[in-house]
Amino acid sequence: MKRLIILVIILFGTQTVFAQLNFLPKFIRKMYFNKDSSKRPGFVVLPALSSAPETGLEVGGAALYSFYTDTLNRSTNVSSIFGYATITTKGQTKLSLNTNYWTPENKVHYLGTISYYDFPFNFYGVGNSTKLANVDLVYEKRYKVNVESDFNLGDGFYLGYVAGGFKYYYKFDGKRSDILNADPGVQDKRGGTAGYAGPTFTYDTRNNNTYTTKGIIINAYYNLMHGAFINNQYEGGFFNIEYSEFFALSKQLVLGTDIQEQSLTGSRSPFYLLPQMGSDEMMRGYYEGRFRDRNYLAGQTELRYRISNSFGLAAFVGTGEVFHSGFSFAQLKPNYGGGVRYFFDVQKGLAIRVDYGVGEKPAGEPRISGLYVALGQSF
Repeated sequence: MKRLIILVIILFGTQTVFAQLNFLPKFIRKMYFNKDSSKRPGFVVLPALSSAPETGLEVGGAALYSFYTDTLNRSTNVSSIFGYATITTKGQTKLSLNTNYWTPENKVHYLGTISYYDFPFNFYGVGNSTKLANVDLVYEKRYKVNVESDFNLGDGFYLGYVAGGFKYYYKFDGKRSDILNADPGVQDKRGGTAGYAGPTFTYDTRNNNTYTTKGIIINAYYNLMHGAFINNQYEGGFFNIEYSEFFALSKQLVLGTDIQEQSLTGSRSPFYLLPQMGSDEMMRGYYEGRFRDRNYLAGQTELRYRISNSFGLAAFVGTGEVFHSGFSFAQLKPNYGGGVRYFFDVQKGLAIRVDYGVGEKPAGEPRISGLYVALGQSF
C-alpha cells in the first residue's frame, strides 16, 4: 500500500461540487463521491502516480476492496483486499496482492501477501555512517509469500504464527564504486532463497484499526529462517517488535507515539535481510537502505489534526539508528516533517496521506529528505 499518489485526489478535492452533478455515471459517483454510513462493502479503483527517494516517478494502478465480515457488530474491524502494479522511472517494477481479513468480533485476524519486485536500488554499504560517494547501483529481483494468522485470546491479546518464503537475486552494474562486490563486510552478495516460520504476538486495544484516536497496539514476531537450494546452509532469525499508543487530546486532535526495534540473529548477515532505516512509516525522508545493519531502533511522535471529516494535517518528529552490536545515543539520527490527509472513505477511516520527511545533514552532503504518499496512516 505504500507510496501511492492517487490521481483521483483531484476529483476528491472537488467532491462537494461534483456530488451535486448527476451527469457522472452512477458507478463513478458511488465509487468516489457518495457518502455511505452503512457497513456495506466498498470498492475503489485508483490510478497511481507517486514519487519517493527510492523510486523516482512511479505510475500504475491499484484496487482496494474493503468490507466487514459482520455488519451487525460495530466492534468488528474493517477487512480489505488490496492489489497494485506499478513501474518507475528508475526501471523498477512492483506487483503485490495483500489481504487483511478480520472474522466477526475480531476472533481471528488473517493476513496474506504475495509480491514480485524487479527493483534496482542504490546500495551504500553497511552501517550507520555510510557515504553518499560510495553509492552503487544494485539490481534486485525478489519473490515473496507471507501468511499470518492471529487468534484472539480475549482482552485485546492475540497469539498466532507467521510463515512464508522468499528468493532474492542480485547483480551490480560495475560502473560505480562497486561496494557490494568489494566490501568484505557485505555477505551473500548474490542473494539467496529461504523459508521461514515463527510465532507472533499482538496486544491491541485501539478503538479503530484504520484511524485510531485512542488505545495501544504492541506487535512482535520472530521468524526462524532456513536456506534452500544453494543457500541450504543458512540458518538465522529475524525479530521485530513495535509499540504504538494513541491519545485523544480533543475531538479533533490525536497524539500518537511509535517505537520499533528489529534484529537479525544468527552467525551470518545477508545484506538483504539486515534491518533498514527509512520508509513511509518510520524515519520518513531517509532513503530506505541508506543505513542498514544487524540492529535497528527508532521512535517517533505524530500529532494529527482532523480539520473536517474529509481532511486532516499531521506533524511528526522522531529519531533512530542502525548498529551492529552496541547502541549509542550519540549515533541517533534526527527526523521531522509533516503532511496532509484526505479521507476518501470517512466511515471506514481510509485515507490518502502525503508526507514530507527531513533527516540529518551528513558532512559534505545535502540534507536528507523525501516525499512520501501512501494509503492509510503511518502507524
